Amino acid sequence: MLEKLRPWFKRIINPIARGMVRMGLTANAVTVIGAVGTTIVGIATGITGWLFWGALVLTLLVIFDSLDGSVAKLTNGGTHFGAFLDSTLDRVADWAVLLGVIIYFFMRNSAMLLADGRYDTIALIGMGAAIYAIMTSFVTSYIRARAESVGAEAKGGIATRSDRLTIILVGMAINGLTHQDAWLMATMCVLALLGTITIFQRIHEARASIEASLDAPAKA
Repeated sequence: MLEKLRPWFKRIINPIARGMVRMGLTANAVTVIGAVGTTIVGIATGITGWLFWGALVLTLLVIFDSLDGSVAKLTNGGTHFGAFLDSTLDRVADWAVLLGVIIYFFMRNSAMLLADGRYDTIALIGMGAAIYAIMTSFVTSYIRARAESVGAEAKGGIATRSDRLTIILVGMAINGLTHQDAWLMATMCVLALLGTITIFQRIHEARASIEASLDAPAKA
């Protein structure tokens, strides 16, 4: 959904990208710094429970990480390895953010068990939904990569990477402000549902693209 805003967003961050080029930063360096920073902050957020501030810092890191494409265009125009590195480390960052959520729920459930011997139902549901959301995130990316390997396309879906990150960060921020874990649990459930829908949408898109490519020679 948010992919439609990408051209507008790119115009906004281009001045920042030019500043990075003047500083001597390469696109690959921006990619690595963004992924490492996101991983550290994502896990630290889950451990500390500082969800609002974690969401704020992660938002800044996501914006920083999105600068690599603009930096590439301003320098070498982008390379195949750069695109490969960016896609690979994006998966690491996605995993780290959701891992932070899982750690947060795990620690909340453990605290309740130690306090009165009861399980925290909200934490368990949220943790399960987050684990499932990791699966849908990786499968969504795999479908696109696998489709492209056979000359097909599968880029669409109701929840692309930018949508997923926005949903997670908004849920974390609201939870951090309200101190009500039900917000983050509901966010993870929505993310899991949208991820499932996206998987089926991409499978359908890939199938249609493959069938169209097979029909093209016959019509010719």
